[in-house]
Amino acid sequence: MKPLVYKKARRVRSKTPVRQRLHVTKGDTVQVISGDDKGKRGTVLRVDPKTGRVTVQGVNMIKRHQRQTQTAEAGIITREAPIHHSKVMLLDPKSGEPTRVRRRKDADGTVERLAVKSGQSIPRSR
Repeated sequence: MKPLVYKKARRVRSKTPVRQRLHVTKGDTVQVISGDDKGKRGTVLRVDPKTGRVTVQGVNMIKRHQRQTQTAEAGIITREAPIHHSKVMLLDPKSGEPTRVRRRKDADGTVERLAVKSGQSIPRSR
């Protein structure tokens, strides 16, 4: 009789996430359109195209208990957590209202963002 051999389970490799083309960039002023922080406005601090999430200043605040280190004090710190990019809308430069974004390619090949409501271009703040 053959001895019973347990086979090693095959490791499932996770697929590399697809980079999403986001309508917001770092430094844009946006308004949250859904969720607990609906109506709040803030500046985009970080953008993660792999997960499709953005961190907005003063939105989705969370509390974290921080252990004391040589440089940092112990205590409860509050900071911003990322939210999905579909929950924020860019603000129209003319009226200051939330608007959808349209893209237009110029003659020299640069992509320009346009506000759908007013038709004005939205400058990139880098």
